[in-house]
Amino acid sequence: MTIAHRIDSIRRSLPPTVRPIAVTKQVPVERIREAIDAGITDLAESKLQEALPKQERFRDIPGLEWHFIGHLQANKARKVLETFDWIHSIDSRKLAERIDRLAGEMGLTPKVFLQVKVLPDPDKFGWEGDEILNDLDFLATREHLKIQGLMTILPLRLSDPEKLSAFERTRDLARTMADRSGLVLPHLSMGMSDDYKLAILAGATFIRLGTAIFGDRPG
Repeated sequence: MTIAHRIDSIRRSLPPTVRPIAVTKQVPVERIREAIDAGITDLAESKLQEALPKQERFRDIPGLEWHFIGHLQANKARKVLETFDWIHSIDSRKLAERIDRLAGEMGLTPKVFLQVKVLPDPDKFGWEGDEILNDLDFLATREHLKIQGLMTILPLRLSDPEKLSAFERTRDLARTMADRSGLVLPHLSMGMSDDYKLAILAGATFIRLGTAIFGDRPG
């Protein structure tokens, strides 16, 4: 199946409220071009070094938006702010404070997601539920961040019912945060190629798709 056929099949299955993001990690520019030609306008990378040449290659194409979805190291924050439209991985109070300060210095108001862990996972970054609720006052007063909602990445090897439950917990946490703080959190970034349909059932509005669009990556 071609990339264009995969994208068409995915789009036919999505409600209009859901925005598919093509994860271009380890994908050559020729295949990214196929996805763009098939109508993809949202592209995601998790490593700045890999993203920069791809962004340069497609700089002249209007309407593209770049999403940073990887763990954001402090020393890469300024460059990520310069080159990405969205940051999905604000995963701590310390990082939120740094991004807010840098954005103010740079005259930017980046669109960001707060990364949360609703299940224990030593391999993932993010606030846990109680932690982020304790930081609500701090988050609600960030002047330079356009906080869009929550992002989560689930632990490996969960059953489908466990995945759906975790996505629902993320949705419910966003609602609790909005109720307690006045923050407007219209979006949920959750769900990848193997579980995006479950994420949509729980209210996802952004889904991050790599294999579902590009097929298996080499290696």
